[in-house]
Amino acid sequence: MDNCLPNNRPSTGAGDAFLAVRDLHKSYNHNGTCIEILKGINLDIGLGETVAVVGASGIGKSTLLHILGTLDRPDHGNLYFSGEDILKYNDEKLAQFRNTAIGFVFQFHHLLPEFSTLENAMMPALINGWGKIAAREGAESILVRVGLKERLNHQVTKLSGGEQQRVALARALVMKPDILLADEPTGNLDQGNSVQVHELLMQLNQELRTILVVVTHNRELSGLMSRQVTIIDGVLVESD
Repeated sequence: MDNCLPNNRPSTGAGDAFLAVRDLHKSYNHNGTCIEILKGINLDIGLGETVAVVGASGIGKSTLLHILGTLDRPDHGNLYFSGEDILKYNDEKLAQFRNTAIGFVFQFHHLLPEFSTLENAMMPALINGWGKIAAREGAESILVRVGLKERLNHQVTKLSGGEQQRVALARALVMKPDILLADEPTGNLDQGNSVQVHELLMQLNQELRTILVVVTHNRELSGLMSRQVTIIDGVLVESD
């Protein structure tokens, strides 16, 4: 679906936040009807901060996360990283930025089933031009950190659901990104594995000082975040 709002508003400043969103709008054209999802989102996040985006399905949480991760572009608005509006980048430069500065964890881990745990975690580094030795060392280090030392050479299809999600987390962090975005990261896990992943997310956030933004319906996970926000009528508001 194409967007349906003009992009003709003036830019605004980023302020002092490492990640700053300004007047973000996103709409879709559905069967000739313009559906506005985001109607002026503003958000400031500092390095090391944790934010949960909560609320009912269909309010625009994942849409916002995809724009923060530069997987989609808004109709209008600014997205500043360390003071620079990266939405002004062309697609090639934006992809390069995304691959080095942003890590993603989704509800469905999207691992490559024909490869091992180690090979999956190495992929982002190899794509970014690291040599095989450096990529292997970086991937092995983060895999050990997430508790998979004994599973490095296992084919990922042989791992449990919780182990697979930890591989996905390691893959997201192998480049040591400034920002980790997670969309329902424990939505498919049982209670025990969910708790383990929750603990890892918080520990790694503290160790790496990575911004963590999580879209979740899980109250235990959202309660661990330093802030909770929701989207009401297309606008972001702080949530209790």
